[in-house]
Amino acid sequence: MIGQSVSRNSIVLGLFAILTTGLVVATANLTKGRIAEEKQRALTQSLLEVMPAKLAGNDLIEDSFLLPASPLLGTTGPQQAYLARRDGDPSGVIMQVVAPEGYGGSINLLLGIAADGTVTGVRVIPPHFETPGLGDAIEIQKSPWITSFNGKSLGNPPPEQWRVKKDGGVFDAFTGATITPRAVVAAVRDALRYFEQHRTALLRGNTPAGPSAEVQQHGS
Repeated sequence: MIGQSVSRNSIVLGLFAILTTGLVVATANLTKGRIAEEKQRALTQSLLEVMPAKLAGNDLIEDSFLLPASPLLGTTGPQQAYLARRDGDPSGVIMQVVAPEGYGGSINLLLGIAADGTVTGVRVIPPHFETPGLGDAIEIQKSPWITSFNGKSLGNPPPEQWRVKKDGGVFDAFTGATITPRAVVAAVRDALRYFEQHRTALLRGNTPAGPSAEVQQHGS
């Protein structure tokens, strides 16, 4: 009798464990799917902040491809890029760029460039370690400064004027914080050089092949 009771309890506990495990797995799978959807929605929103919807009639995430590490992009490993299309034709590209010499360290950027080489938008990808109240003015939530790149290209202003005003360029700096805007301006300028060098491949959504003259031009 006691043996039967123990056996029955074991069966009940076993069934309970199986049911609990099944519920945990089902909940995890459901939550995982929702988290993935939220991440994709947030990424799409970020991409559309630097590439206007009028230039991107396609699914930017679906039209993604890899860019190799590049001195001009400030990257040390492959990074995802996104091709924008309008009426089926390439209209621009979004790249991830790193400004390696910010005051607090490297600054990660998302940069949109139209097919004609014009900047459509720049945003800082958090986290960054710039000084609150000074260098963090690169954030769109803190200052409109980052929008000063909109409509700019390598010819507007000329490459030699892609500097902060303190260095003889046309871009404003922040009071008491020149290093951070200097780093961001240089990073955007170099990324525009990269785009010019690889325009054909980028606007086809192809990974640029092989090294180029970018190493010699970097930082000039």
